[in-house]
Amino acid sequence: MQKHILVINSGSTSLKYKLFSEVDLKLIRSGYIEHIGENEVKDHEQALGIVLEGIKEYKDDIVKIGHRVVHGGTKFIEPIEINESVLKDLENISKLAPLHNPANLMGIKAAMKLLPNVLNVAVFDTAFHQSIPERAWRYGISDKYVKKYGIRRYGFHGISHEYVSEKVKSQNSKVKSDKEKVKNLRIISCHLGGGCSVCAIENGKSVDISMGFTPLEGLMMMSRCGDIDPAVVTYLQKKENLTADQIEEILNFKSGILALCGETDWLKVLERVKKNEKIALIAFDIFVYRVKKYIGAYYSILGGLDVLIFTGSIGSGDPLTREAICNGLPFLKNVEIKAIETDEELMIASKIFNF
Repeated sequence: MQKHILVINSGSTSLKYKLFSEVDLKLIRSGYIEHIGENEVKDHEQALGIVLEGIKEYKDDIVKIGHRVVHGGTKFIEPIEINESVLKDLENISKLAPLHNPANLMGIKAAMKLLPNVLNVAVFDTAFHQSIPERAWRYGISDKYVKKYGIRRYGFHGISHEYVSEKVKSQNSKVKSDKEKVKNLRIISCHLGGGCSVCAIENGKSVDISMGFTPLEGLMMMSRCGDIDPAVVTYLQKKENLTADQIEEILNFKSGILALCGETDWLKVLERVKKNEKIALIAFDIFVYRVKKYIGAYYSILGGLDVLIFTGSIGSGDPLTREAICNGLPFLKNVEIKAIETDEELMIASKIFNF
C-alpha cells in the first residue's frame, strides 16, 4: 500500500495542508481552512480533524508529517524530528516570531495528538539563511548579547526563497545548458505577500536577507512596520506610556499598509490606487520604493544579477506591482525577470523525504 507525507502550514487563524505520495512526492490532495477561532472551527485541533476526515481514505497510510516553523533560533538549523524536548525548545523561542511560531506550534500539537504514532518533523524558515556571512548577520551590539540571547539576523521565508531559486535553475534559458553558470547564478528573490522579504542568493546559497532577528525587520508589510529607527520604539514607549508588549503589538499587528491606509488586503489597496485615492497611492509608493531599494542594494552586493524572482501572493500574483518595482531600475535590462508561484509544502516534503 502506498505511503504518504502530510505537510501542514499553520497560521494564526488558518491551516493549509498538502498530501503527497512518499514515492515520488506527487500531490494527492490539498486544502485550506481559514477563520479558525472566528466561526464554527474553534481551534487548530478541530481544523486538523476536519482535514483528516477529508482525507480519511489516506489517513492510515500517513507515515510522516512535515511542519513549517518560522523561527528556529540558534539551535535549529536543519529539519528535526519533533519530540517533547524539541517542542519545549520551540515554545521557548516562540516570542521571536509572535505572528507565526505560536500558530506553528498549535498545528504541531494537534498533529501529535490526532496522529500519535506518526513521525512529525519541523522544517525551519531560518535554516536556508545559515549561509549568510557574519558581515551580514551581525548587528552593531556587544558580543555578550549575541552569545547570551542569540541576537543576530536570522532571516525568514527561507523555504520559499530556496524553492523558487531551485525552480529557476531549470527554467533559466541563459544557463540551463551550462552547469557552471547554473552553479554561479546570481539571484534576487522577492517574496511579497502578507509578509515580505528580499533575499540575495549566490551559488544556490543565501548571502543576505531583508528580515532580521525577527520577521519584523526589512520591507514594510501588510501589518508590520519593517525597517524603523530603534529610537522611535523607546520614544513612543515613553510618550505613550506603553509596555514592551504593547509596542510589539503595534509594530507587528497595527503598522505597515494597515496603518497607512487601513487595509491588509493588497487587492483592495490596488482598487483604491486605481481610483487615485491619495492615501492608497502613498502606501503603494512606499511599498514599491522599499522593495526597489533592497533590490538595488543586493544587486551591488552580488556584483550583478542574472535572475530577479517575484513570488508570494503579491509578487507572483500582481503584474502591476511587479511593473512598478522594476520601472526605473536600468540594470534589469539584461536580467531575466520571473514570476514563480512558491510551493513551501512541496519543499518541506522533499526535505523530510529521507527521514
